[in-house]
Amino acid sequence: MPSTGGRRQGRQRGEIEQLPSGALRVKLYAGVDPLSGKRHYLRETIPPGPKAEEEAEKVLVRFLNQVNERRNPRTRATVNQLLDRYLEYLDVDVTTRTRYKIAIEKHIKPLLGNVALAKLNGETFDSFYKTLRTCRSHCGGRSFVEHRTKGEHKCTNRCRAHTCKPLSLASVRKIHTCLSGALKAAVRWQWITVNPLDQAHPPKRPTPDPKPPTPEEATVIVNKAFKDLAWGMLVWLAMTTGARRGELCALRWDWLDLDNATLRIRTNIAQDGPRTWEKDTKSHQQRRITLDPETVGLLRAYRLHCEAQARSLGATIAKDGRLFSPSADHSTWHKPSSVTQRYRRMCRSLGLDMNIHQLRHYSATELIAAGVDVRTVAGRLGHSDGGTTTLKVYSAWVAEADQKAAGRITGRMPQAPITIDVQGNPQSTLEPEATNPYQKIAADLRGAITAGILRIGDPLPPVAELANRYHVGIGTAHRAITQLKDEGLVTASRGKRAIVASPTTATVIDIHSA
Repeated sequence: MPSTGGRRQGRQRGEIEQLPSGALRVKLYAGVDPLSGKRHYLRETIPPGPKAEEEAEKVLVRFLNQVNERRNPRTRATVNQLLDRYLEYLDVDVTTRTRYKIAIEKHIKPLLGNVALAKLNGETFDSFYKTLRTCRSHCGGRSFVEHRTKGEHKCTNRCRAHTCKPLSLASVRKIHTCLSGALKAAVRWQWITVNPLDQAHPPKRPTPDPKPPTPEEATVIVNKAFKDLAWGMLVWLAMTTGARRGELCALRWDWLDLDNATLRIRTNIAQDGPRTWEKDTKSHQQRRITLDPETVGLLRAYRLHCEAQARSLGATIAKDGRLFSPSADHSTWHKPSSVTQRYRRMCRSLGLDMNIHQLRHYSATELIAAGVDVRTVAGRLGHSDGGTTTLKVYSAWVAEADQKAAGRITGRMPQAPITIDVQGNPQSTLEPEATNPYQKIAADLRGAITAGILRIGDPLPPVAELANRYHVGIGTAHRAITQLKDEGLVTASRGKRAIVASPTTATVIDIHSA
Protein backbone atom coordinates (compact mmCIF):
# COMPACT_ATOMS: atom_id res chain seq x y z
CA MET A 1 0.00 0.00 0.00
CA PRO A 2 1.30 3.45 -0.79
CA SER A 3 2.23 5.59 2.16
CA THR A 4 1.54 9.29 2.52
CA GLY A 5 3.24 11.11 5.37
CA GLY A 6 3.71 7.87 7.25
CA ARG A 7 0.04 6.90 6.89
CA ARG A 8 -0.59 3.50 5.43
CA GLN A 9 -4.28 3.86 4.74
CA GLY A 10 -6.91 6.50 5.25
CA ARG A 11 -10.54 5.78 5.95
CA GLN A 12 -13.52 7.96 6.58
CA ARG A 13 -13.52 7.13 10.28
CA GLY A 14 -10.20 5.40 10.84
CA GLU A 15 -6.64 5.00 9.66
CA ILE A 16 -3.64 2.68 9.80
CA GLU A 17 -0.44 4.60 10.42
CA GLN A 18 3.08 3.28 9.88
CA LEU A 19 5.48 4.18 12.69
CA PRO A 20 9.25 4.79 12.28
CA SER A 21 9.87 1.40 13.91
CA GLY A 22 7.96 -0.35 11.18
CA ALA A 23 4.99 -1.13 13.43
CA LEU A 24 1.45 -0.22 12.41
CA ARG A 25 -0.88 1.82 14.60
CA VAL A 26 -4.63 1.54 14.09
CA LYS A 27 -6.60 4.65 15.04
CA LEU A 28 -10.35 5.23 14.91
CA TYR A 29 -12.41 8.21 16.09
CA ALA A 30 -14.97 7.06 18.69
CA GLY A 31 -16.75 10.24 19.74
CA VAL A 32 -16.19 12.74 22.53
CA ASP A 33 -14.82 11.62 25.90
CA PRO A 34 -17.61 12.38 28.43
CA LEU A 35 -15.04 12.91 31.20
CA SER A 36 -12.57 15.26 29.46
CA GLY A 37 -14.76 16.62 26.65
CA LYS A 38 -11.98 15.90 24.14
CA ARG A 39 -12.07 13.78 20.98
CA HIS A 40 -11.73 10.11 21.89
CA TYR A 41 -9.89 7.57 19.71
CA LEU A 42 -9.52 3.82 19.81
CA ARG A 43 -5.88 2.89 19.28
CA GLU A 44 -3.92 -0.33 18.93
CA THR A 45 -0.35 -0.96 17.75
CA ILE A 46 0.56 -3.97 15.58
CA PRO A 47 4.23 -5.08 15.76
CA PRO A 48 6.12 -5.28 12.42
CA GLY A 49 6.04 -8.56 10.53
CA PRO A 50 4.91 -10.23 7.31
CA LYS A 51 1.28 -10.32 8.48
CA ALA A 52 1.21 -6.89 10.13
CA GLU A 53 -0.97 -5.31 7.44
CA GLU A 54 -3.48 -8.16 7.59
CA GLU A 55 -3.70 -7.92 11.41
CA ALA A 56 -4.09 -4.14 11.21
CA GLU A 57 -7.01 -4.48 8.84
CA LYS A 58 -8.70 -6.93 11.22
CA VAL A 59 -8.25 -4.55 14.16
CA LEU A 60 -9.71 -1.67 12.17
CA VAL A 61 -12.74 -3.74 11.23
CA ARG A 62 -13.18 -4.74 14.87
CA PHE A 63 -13.00 -1.10 15.95
CA LEU A 64 -15.57 -0.11 13.32
CA ASN A 65 -17.95 -2.84 14.45
CA GLN A 66 -17.58 -1.81 18.09
CA VAL A 67 -18.35 1.82 17.30
CA ASN A 68 -21.28 0.96 15.04
CA GLU A 69 -22.77 -1.35 17.67
CA ARG A 70 -21.94 1.06 20.53
CA ARG A 71 -19.79 -1.52 22.27
CA ASN A 72 -16.64 0.56 22.42
CA PRO A 73 -15.30 2.27 25.56
CA ARG A 74 -16.03 5.98 25.27
CA THR A 75 -13.29 7.26 27.56
CA ARG A 76 -9.65 6.75 28.45
CA ALA A 77 -10.49 7.22 32.13
CA THR A 78 -8.80 5.05 34.74
CA VAL A 79 -10.28 3.20 37.68
CA ASN A 80 -9.06 6.03 39.95
CA GLN A 81 -11.04 8.61 37.99
CA LEU A 82 -14.15 6.43 38.02
CA LEU A 83 -14.01 5.84 41.77
CA ASP A 84 -13.53 9.55 42.52
CA ARG A 85 -16.58 10.43 40.41
CA TYR A 86 -18.57 7.53 41.91
CA LEU A 87 -17.96 8.73 45.48
CA GLU A 88 -18.90 12.26 44.42
CA TYR A 89 -22.39 11.12 43.38
CA LEU A 90 -22.87 8.27 45.89
CA ASP A 91 -25.97 8.83 48.04
CA VAL A 92 -25.52 6.67 51.16
CA ASP A 93 -25.24 7.33 54.87
CA VAL A 94 -21.95 8.39 56.43
CA THR A 95 -21.01 4.98 57.84
CA THR A 96 -21.50 3.23 54.49
CA ARG A 97 -19.50 5.94 52.70
CA THR A 98 -16.69 5.53 55.23
CA ARG A 99 -16.56 1.78 54.63
CA TYR A 100 -16.47 2.34 50.86
CA LYS A 101 -13.68 4.91 51.14
CA ILE A 102 -11.58 2.56 53.27
CA ALA A 103 -12.01 -0.25 50.72
CA ILE A 104 -11.17 2.10 47.84
CA GLU A 105 -8.11 3.76 49.38
CA LYS A 106 -6.66 0.65 51.01
CA HIS A 107 -7.29 -2.04 48.42
CA ILE A 108 -8.80 -0.95 45.08
CA LYS A 109 -6.71 2.09 44.17
CA PRO A 110 -3.30 0.57 45.08
CA LEU A 111 -3.94 -2.47 42.86
CA LEU A 112 -6.26 -1.25 40.08
CA GLY A 113 -6.24 2.54 40.27
CA ASN A 114 -4.02 3.25 37.25
CA VAL A 115 -5.69 0.68 34.98
CA ALA A 116 -7.76 2.14 32.14
CA LEU A 117 -11.41 1.13 32.21
CA ALA A 118 -11.09 -0.10 28.64
CA LYS A 119 -8.48 -2.66 29.72
CA LEU A 120 -10.49 -4.22 32.57
CA ASN A 121 -11.63 -7.80 31.99
CA GLY A 122 -12.56 -10.93 33.91
CA GLU A 123 -8.94 -12.00 34.37
CA THR A 124 -8.06 -8.62 35.88
CA PHE A 125 -10.63 -9.05 38.62
CA ASP A 126 -9.93 -12.75 39.22
CA SER A 127 -6.26 -11.86 39.77
CA PHE A 128 -7.27 -8.93 42.00
CA TYR A 129 -9.45 -11.10 44.25
CA LYS A 130 -6.73 -13.77 44.43
CA THR A 131 -4.28 -11.14 45.69
CA LEU A 132 -6.71 -10.08 48.44
CA ARG A 133 -7.33 -13.69 49.46
CA THR A 134 -3.57 -14.28 49.65
CA CYS A 135 -2.45 -11.23 51.65
CA ARG A 136 -4.29 -8.18 52.88
CA SER A 137 -1.03 -6.20 52.56
CA HIS A 138 -0.69 -7.07 48.83
CA CYS A 139 2.88 -8.20 49.50
CA GLY A 140 3.23 -10.18 46.28
CA GLY A 141 5.47 -12.69 48.01
CA ARG A 142 7.93 -10.08 49.27
CA SER A 143 9.46 -10.36 52.74
CA PHE A 144 9.77 -7.20 54.79
CA VAL A 145 9.54 -5.89 58.35
CA GLU A 146 6.22 -4.49 59.54
CA HIS A 147 7.00 -1.45 61.69
CA ARG A 148 4.43 -0.42 64.29
CA THR A 149 5.86 3.11 64.55
CA LYS A 150 6.09 5.50 61.61
CA GLY A 151 9.25 7.48 60.96
CA GLU A 152 12.70 6.92 62.39
CA HIS A 153 12.62 4.82 65.56
CA LYS A 154 14.34 2.05 67.47
CA CYS A 155 12.67 -1.24 66.62
CA THR A 156 11.10 -3.27 69.42
CA ASN A 157 9.37 -6.65 69.51
CA ARG A 158 6.36 -4.93 67.94
CA CYS A 159 8.36 -4.60 64.70
CA ARG A 160 8.39 -8.05 63.18
CA ALA A 161 8.75 -9.88 59.88
CA HIS A 162 5.66 -9.71 57.70
CA THR A 163 3.37 -12.74 57.71
CA CYS A 164 0.73 -13.02 55.01
CA LYS A 165 -2.82 -12.78 56.34
CA PRO A 166 -5.69 -13.14 53.86
CA LEU A 167 -8.45 -10.59 53.78
CA SER A 168 -11.67 -12.06 55.13
CA LEU A 169 -14.33 -13.25 52.71
CA ALA A 170 -16.73 -10.66 54.11
CA SER A 171 -14.26 -7.84 53.36
CA VAL A 172 -13.61 -9.15 49.83
CA ARG A 173 -17.37 -9.21 49.22
CA LYS A 174 -17.66 -5.59 50.39
CA ILE A 175 -14.92 -4.57 47.96
CA HIS A 176 -16.74 -6.47 45.19
CA THR A 177 -19.96 -4.60 46.04
CA CYS A 178 -18.14 -1.27 45.85
CA LEU A 179 -16.59 -2.12 42.46
CA SER A 180 -19.92 -3.38 41.16
CA GLY A 181 -21.65 -0.12 42.02
CA ALA A 182 -18.91 1.99 40.42
CA LEU A 183 -18.82 -0.03 37.18
CA LYS A 184 -22.61 -0.05 36.89
CA ALA A 185 -22.47 3.72 37.18
CA ALA A 186 -19.80 3.78 34.43
CA VAL A 187 -22.15 1.86 32.13
CA ARG A 188 -25.04 4.17 33.04
CA TRP A 189 -22.88 7.22 32.29
CA GLN A 190 -21.82 5.59 28.99
CA TRP A 191 -18.15 5.64 29.94
CA ILE A 192 -18.11 1.95 29.02
CA THR A 193 -20.69 -0.16 27.22
CA VAL A 194 -20.05 -3.51 28.89
CA ASN A 195 -19.51 -4.11 32.61
CA PRO A 196 -16.22 -6.07 32.81
CA LEU A 197 -17.09 -7.28 36.30
CA ASP A 198 -19.76 -9.51 34.74
CA GLN A 199 -16.94 -11.49 33.13
CA ALA A 200 -15.24 -12.23 36.48
CA HIS A 201 -16.01 -14.96 38.96
CA PRO A 202 -17.56 -13.19 41.98
CA PRO A 203 -15.92 -13.88 45.35
CA LYS A 204 -17.60 -16.40 47.62
CA ARG A 205 -20.10 -15.24 50.16
CA PRO A 206 -18.93 -15.88 53.74
CA THR A 207 -20.67 -18.77 55.45
CA PRO A 208 -22.67 -17.48 58.45
CA ASP A 209 -20.97 -18.63 61.62
CA PRO A 210 -22.72 -17.10 64.65
CA LYS A 211 -20.99 -17.85 67.93
CA PRO A 212 -23.38 -16.90 70.73
CA PRO A 213 -22.42 -17.44 74.35
CA THR A 214 -23.38 -20.78 75.84
CA PRO A 215 -25.94 -20.69 78.69
CA GLU A 216 -23.05 -21.16 81.14
CA GLU A 217 -21.09 -18.28 79.60
CA ALA A 218 -24.25 -16.13 79.56
CA THR A 219 -24.64 -16.65 83.31
CA VAL A 220 -21.05 -15.61 83.96
CA ILE A 221 -21.46 -12.53 81.74
CA VAL A 222 -24.72 -11.45 83.43
CA ASN A 223 -23.25 -11.85 86.93
CA LYS A 224 -20.23 -9.78 86.00
CA ALA A 225 -22.25 -7.08 84.22
CA PHE A 226 -24.68 -6.56 87.12
CA LYS A 227 -21.89 -5.39 89.40
CA ASP A 228 -22.90 -2.07 87.80
CA LEU A 229 -26.70 -1.92 87.57
CA ALA A 230 -26.83 0.36 84.50
CA TRP A 231 -24.30 -1.75 82.60
CA GLY A 232 -26.03 -4.93 83.69
CA MET A 233 -29.37 -3.67 82.36
CA LEU A 234 -27.83 -2.79 78.98
CA VAL A 235 -26.31 -6.27 78.65
CA TRP A 236 -29.57 -7.86 79.84
CA LEU A 237 -31.64 -5.99 77.24
CA ALA A 238 -29.15 -6.94 74.53
CA MET A 239 -29.70 -10.59 75.44
CA THR A 240 -33.47 -10.52 75.81
CA THR A 241 -34.38 -8.21 72.90
CA GLY A 242 -31.53 -8.87 70.45
CA ALA A 243 -31.24 -5.10 69.83
CA ARG A 244 -28.16 -3.76 68.07
CA ARG A 245 -25.64 -1.75 70.10
CA GLY A 246 -26.57 1.52 68.35
CA GLU A 247 -30.25 0.83 69.04
CA LEU A 248 -29.52 0.23 72.72
CA CYS A 249 -27.65 3.55 72.91
CA ALA A 250 -30.62 5.35 71.29
CA LEU A 251 -33.36 3.96 73.61
CA ARG A 252 -35.49 6.58 75.41
CA TRP A 253 -37.60 6.33 78.52
CA ASP A 254 -40.76 7.42 76.69
CA TRP A 255 -40.36 4.44 74.33
CA LEU A 256 -40.62 2.10 77.30
CA ASP A 257 -44.15 1.11 78.39
CA LEU A 258 -43.76 -0.96 81.55
CA ASP A 259 -47.50 -1.18 82.18
CA ASN A 260 -47.99 -2.93 78.85
CA ALA A 261 -44.55 -4.60 78.93
CA THR A 262 -43.38 -3.25 75.56
CA LEU A 263 -40.29 -1.48 74.26
CA ARG A 264 -40.19 0.49 71.02
CA ILE A 265 -37.03 0.63 68.94
CA ARG A 266 -37.18 3.60 66.60
CA THR A 267 -33.68 4.94 65.96
CA ASN A 268 -30.02 4.02 66.02
CA ILE A 269 -26.88 5.87 67.14
CA ALA A 270 -24.25 5.92 64.38
CA GLN A 271 -20.58 6.79 64.84
CA ASP A 272 -17.73 7.92 62.62
CA GLY A 273 -14.59 8.43 64.69
CA PRO A 274 -15.43 10.76 67.60
CA ARG A 275 -18.63 12.03 65.94
CA THR A 276 -21.99 10.40 66.74
CA TRP A 277 -25.49 11.11 65.48
CA GLU A 278 -29.00 9.64 65.61
CA LYS A 279 -30.49 8.07 62.49
CA ASP A 280 -32.97 5.40 61.37
CA THR A 281 -32.42 1.80 62.33
CA LYS A 282 -30.26 -0.30 60.00
CA SER A 283 -33.31 -1.77 58.23
CA HIS A 284 -35.16 1.62 58.34
CA GLN A 285 -37.98 -0.12 60.21
CA GLN A 286 -39.33 0.69 63.64
CA ARG A 287 -40.43 -2.19 65.82
CA ARG A 288 -42.08 -2.92 69.16
CA ILE A 289 -40.83 -5.73 71.36
CA THR A 290 -42.79 -7.43 74.11
CA LEU A 291 -40.87 -7.72 77.39
CA ASP A 292 -41.00 -10.64 79.80
CA PRO A 293 -42.08 -10.08 83.46
CA GLU A 294 -38.55 -10.42 84.84
CA THR A 295 -37.18 -7.76 82.49
CA VAL A 296 -40.09 -5.46 83.40
CA GLY A 297 -39.26 -5.88 87.10
CA LEU A 298 -35.59 -5.14 86.51
CA LEU A 299 -36.42 -2.05 84.45
CA ARG A 300 -38.72 -0.70 87.20
CA ALA A 301 -35.90 -1.08 89.71
CA TYR A 302 -33.43 0.48 87.28
CA ARG A 303 -35.72 3.48 86.79
CA LEU A 304 -35.88 4.07 90.55
CA HIS A 305 -32.11 3.73 90.74
CA CYS A 306 -31.59 6.29 87.96
CA GLU A 307 -34.03 8.76 89.55
CA ALA A 308 -32.28 8.45 92.93
CA GLN A 309 -28.91 9.10 91.32
CA ALA A 310 -30.27 12.13 89.45
CA ARG A 311 -31.78 13.60 92.65
CA SER A 312 -28.51 13.18 94.53
CA LEU A 313 -26.83 15.33 91.86
CA GLY A 314 -29.63 17.89 91.70
CA ALA A 315 -30.82 16.74 88.27
CA THR A 316 -34.10 15.49 86.82
CA ILE A 317 -34.55 12.85 84.15
CA ALA A 318 -36.52 14.21 81.20
CA LYS A 319 -39.42 12.20 79.80
CA ASP A 320 -37.50 11.66 76.57
CA GLY A 321 -34.18 11.03 78.33
CA ARG A 322 -32.00 8.16 77.18
CA LEU A 323 -32.39 4.79 78.89
CA PHE A 324 -28.61 4.48 79.15
CA SER A 325 -26.62 7.67 79.50
CA PRO A 326 -23.31 8.97 80.87
CA SER A 327 -25.05 12.12 82.18
CA ALA A 328 -27.10 12.44 85.38
CA ASP A 329 -30.18 13.82 83.60
CA HIS A 330 -29.94 11.15 80.84
CA SER A 331 -29.84 13.84 78.14
CA THR A 332 -26.93 12.29 76.23
CA TRP A 333 -26.25 8.86 74.77
CA HIS A 334 -23.33 6.48 75.04
CA LYS A 335 -20.97 6.14 72.10
CA PRO A 336 -21.45 2.74 70.43
CA SER A 337 -17.67 2.24 70.37
CA SER A 338 -17.44 2.72 74.15
CA VAL A 339 -20.12 0.02 74.63
CA THR A 340 -18.17 -2.34 72.38
CA GLN A 341 -14.88 -1.67 74.17
CA ARG A 342 -16.37 -2.09 77.65
CA TYR A 343 -17.99 -5.38 76.70
CA ARG A 344 -14.74 -6.70 75.23
CA ARG A 345 -12.80 -5.71 78.36
CA MET A 346 -15.38 -7.38 80.59
CA CYS A 347 -15.27 -10.59 78.56
CA ARG A 348 -11.47 -10.62 78.55
CA SER A 349 -11.50 -10.37 82.34
CA LEU A 350 -13.68 -13.50 82.32
CA GLY A 351 -11.33 -15.31 79.94
CA LEU A 352 -13.75 -14.99 77.01
CA ASP A 353 -13.04 -13.67 73.51
CA MET A 354 -16.42 -12.18 72.56
CA ASN A 355 -18.07 -9.09 71.16
CA ILE A 356 -21.41 -7.53 72.06
CA HIS A 357 -23.00 -8.43 68.70
CA GLN A 358 -22.90 -12.07 69.82
CA LEU A 359 -25.60 -11.25 72.39
CA ARG A 360 -27.86 -10.62 69.40
CA HIS A 361 -26.97 -14.10 68.15
CA TYR A 362 -27.67 -15.43 71.64
CA SER A 363 -31.19 -13.99 71.64
CA ALA A 364 -31.93 -15.44 68.20
CA THR A 365 -30.56 -18.93 68.85
CA GLU A 366 -32.24 -19.25 72.24
CA LEU A 367 -35.62 -18.20 70.81
CA ILE A 368 -35.31 -20.66 67.95
CA ALA A 369 -34.20 -23.38 70.35
CA ALA A 370 -37.31 -22.61 72.42
CA GLY A 371 -39.51 -23.29 69.39
CA VAL A 372 -40.33 -19.71 68.36
CA ASP A 373 -41.01 -19.46 64.62
CA VAL A 374 -38.39 -17.79 62.44
CA ARG A 375 -40.74 -15.00 61.33
CA THR A 376 -41.23 -13.89 64.92
CA VAL A 377 -37.51 -14.05 65.66
CA ALA A 378 -36.74 -11.99 62.54
CA GLY A 379 -39.31 -9.42 63.64
CA ARG A 380 -37.85 -9.06 67.13
CA LEU A 381 -34.36 -8.63 65.73
CA GLY A 382 -35.46 -6.08 63.12
CA HIS A 383 -34.34 -8.09 60.09
CA SER A 384 -35.78 -6.61 56.91
CA ASP A 385 -35.58 -9.99 55.18
CA GLY A 386 -35.49 -13.37 56.81
CA GLY A 387 -35.47 -15.45 53.67
CA THR A 388 -39.09 -14.76 52.67
CA THR A 389 -41.03 -11.61 51.88
CA THR A 390 -43.54 -12.34 54.64
CA LEU A 391 -40.83 -11.51 57.20
CA LYS A 392 -41.09 -7.90 56.04
CA VAL A 393 -44.74 -7.66 57.13
CA TYR A 394 -44.65 -5.81 60.46
CA SER A 395 -48.17 -6.75 61.56
CA ALA A 396 -47.51 -10.47 61.08
CA TRP A 397 -45.36 -10.83 64.19
CA VAL A 398 -46.66 -8.21 66.62
CA ALA A 399 -49.28 -10.26 68.42
CA GLU A 400 -49.61 -13.66 70.08
CA ALA A 401 -46.36 -14.99 68.62
CA ASP A 402 -44.39 -12.10 70.09
CA GLN A 403 -46.07 -12.56 73.47
CA LYS A 404 -45.05 -16.20 73.31
CA ALA A 405 -41.48 -15.24 72.41
CA ALA A 406 -41.22 -12.88 75.39
CA GLY A 407 -42.31 -15.64 77.76
CA ARG A 408 -39.98 -18.25 76.30
CA ILE A 409 -36.84 -16.12 76.38
CA THR A 410 -37.31 -15.77 80.14
CA GLY A 411 -37.05 -19.48 80.74
CA ARG A 412 -33.75 -19.63 78.87
CA MET A 413 -32.13 -16.58 80.45
CA PRO A 414 -29.73 -16.88 83.39
CA GLN A 415 -31.06 -15.56 86.69
CA ALA A 416 -30.24 -11.91 87.26
CA PRO A 417 -28.31 -11.43 90.52
CA ILE A 418 -30.73 -8.73 91.68
CA THR A 419 -33.58 -8.71 94.21
CA ILE A 420 -36.01 -5.83 94.81
CA ASP A 421 -37.19 -4.67 98.23
CA VAL A 422 -40.72 -3.45 99.05
CA GLN A 423 -39.82 0.11 98.00
CA GLY A 424 -38.73 -1.16 94.58
CA ASN A 425 -35.02 -0.58 95.17
CA PRO A 426 -32.57 -3.08 93.63
CA GLN A 427 -30.36 -5.18 95.88
CA SER A 428 -27.45 -7.19 94.50
CA THR A 429 -27.22 -10.85 95.53
CA LEU A 430 -23.56 -11.05 94.50
CA GLU A 431 -20.83 -11.29 97.08
CA PRO A 432 -18.75 -8.10 97.15
CA GLU A 433 -15.34 -8.54 95.63
CA ALA A 434 -12.74 -8.92 98.36
CA THR A 435 -9.96 -6.58 97.20
CA ASN A 436 -8.64 -5.70 100.69
CA PRO A 437 -7.69 -8.03 103.60
CA TYR A 438 -10.57 -6.84 105.78
CA GLN A 439 -13.03 -7.53 102.94
CA LYS A 440 -11.68 -11.08 102.66
CA ILE A 441 -12.25 -11.67 106.38
CA ALA A 442 -15.76 -10.18 106.18
CA ALA A 443 -16.60 -12.27 103.10
CA ASP A 444 -15.54 -15.53 104.83
CA LEU A 445 -17.55 -14.74 107.94
CA ARG A 446 -20.55 -13.69 105.85
CA GLY A 447 -20.37 -16.97 104.00
CA ALA A 448 -20.26 -18.92 107.26
CA ILE A 449 -23.35 -17.08 108.49
CA THR A 450 -25.23 -17.62 105.20
CA ALA A 451 -24.35 -21.32 105.16
CA GLY A 452 -25.56 -21.79 108.76
CA ILE A 453 -22.13 -22.66 110.16
CA LEU A 454 -22.50 -19.65 112.43
CA ARG A 455 -26.06 -19.46 113.75
CA ILE A 456 -28.06 -16.64 115.36
CA GLY A 457 -26.53 -15.87 118.76
CA ASP A 458 -23.23 -17.65 118.04
CA PRO A 459 -20.15 -15.59 118.85
CA LEU A 460 -17.66 -14.76 116.12
CA PRO A 461 -14.00 -15.76 116.63
CA PRO A 462 -12.06 -13.29 118.79
CA VAL A 463 -10.47 -10.38 116.95
CA ALA A 464 -6.98 -11.51 117.98
CA GLU A 465 -7.63 -15.00 116.58
CA LEU A 466 -8.90 -13.54 113.29
CA ALA A 467 -5.83 -11.30 113.03
CA ASN A 468 -3.52 -14.25 113.64
CA ARG A 469 -5.40 -16.57 111.24
CA TYR A 470 -5.35 -14.06 108.34
CA HIS A 471 -1.91 -12.61 109.16
CA VAL A 472 -3.23 -9.06 109.54
CA GLY A 473 -3.22 -6.44 112.23
CA ILE A 474 -5.81 -6.12 114.99
CA GLY A 475 -7.21 -2.96 113.34
CA THR A 476 -7.84 -4.80 110.05
CA ALA A 477 -9.75 -7.57 111.87
CA HIS A 478 -11.79 -4.93 113.74
CA ARG A 479 -12.65 -3.28 110.40
CA ALA A 480 -14.05 -6.57 109.06
CA ILE A 481 -16.30 -6.93 112.12
CA THR A 482 -17.44 -3.32 111.70
CA GLN A 483 -18.45 -3.98 108.08
CA LEU A 484 -20.57 -6.98 109.14
CA LYS A 485 -22.13 -4.86 111.88
CA ASP A 486 -23.01 -2.13 109.34
CA GLU A 487 -24.68 -4.80 107.20
CA GLY A 488 -26.80 -5.90 110.14
CA LEU A 489 -25.33 -9.41 110.22
CA VAL A 490 -23.73 -9.15 113.68
CA THR A 491 -24.09 -7.11 116.84
CA ALA A 492 -21.09 -5.96 118.82
CA SER A 493 -20.48 -3.79 121.84
CA ARG A 494 -17.30 -2.46 123.41
CA GLY A 495 -15.33 -5.09 125.30
CA LYS A 496 -17.51 -8.02 124.10
CA ARG A 497 -17.23 -10.47 121.23
CA ALA A 498 -19.50 -9.92 118.24
CA ILE A 499 -22.42 -12.34 117.84
CA VAL A 500 -24.59 -13.28 114.85
CA ALA A 501 -27.66 -11.04 114.75
CA SER A 502 -31.29 -11.93 114.04
CA PRO A 503 -32.51 -11.36 110.44
CA THR A 504 -33.56 -7.80 109.65
CA THR A 505 -37.25 -7.05 109.48
CA ALA A 506 -36.96 -5.56 105.99
CA THR A 507 -38.89 -7.62 103.48
CA VAL A 508 -37.15 -8.58 100.24
CA ILE A 509 -39.14 -9.58 97.17
CA ASP A 510 -37.63 -12.23 94.90
CA ILE A 511 -38.45 -11.02 91.40
CA HIS A 512 -37.92 -14.51 90.04
CA SER A 513 -40.91 -15.86 91.95
CA ALA A 514 -43.03 -12.72 91.92
